[in-house]
Amino acid sequence: MPRTRLTTPLVRKDGELVEATWDEALARVVEGFSKAQPTGETSFGMFSCSKSTNEMNYAAQRFARKVMGSNNIDSCNRT
Repeated sequence: MPRTRLTTPLVRKDGELVEATWDEALARVVEGFSKAQPTGETSFGMFSCSKSTNEMNYAAQRFARKVMGSNNIDSCNRT
C-alpha cells in the first residue's frame, strides 16, 4: 500500500508545490495571516463547523478574536 500521508510541508513556488522546511512553511503561514488581519470591521470572517466539538469551536473563536482581531465568527450552531 503506498504512503499517502505527507511528512514534510509543501509550499507553492512559481505555481508548483515543492517541499519546504517547517520554518519556511510556518513563516508563510504567519505572513498570510498578517496580510489577512482586519483593516476594518468586515475584513476578516471565519466559519466553524457545528459538528465540531465545543473545544474546537472555542479554539476557533479564540483564534478569530485574539489573533485576527475580529468578532466575525459563525459556528452555524443554529441549524
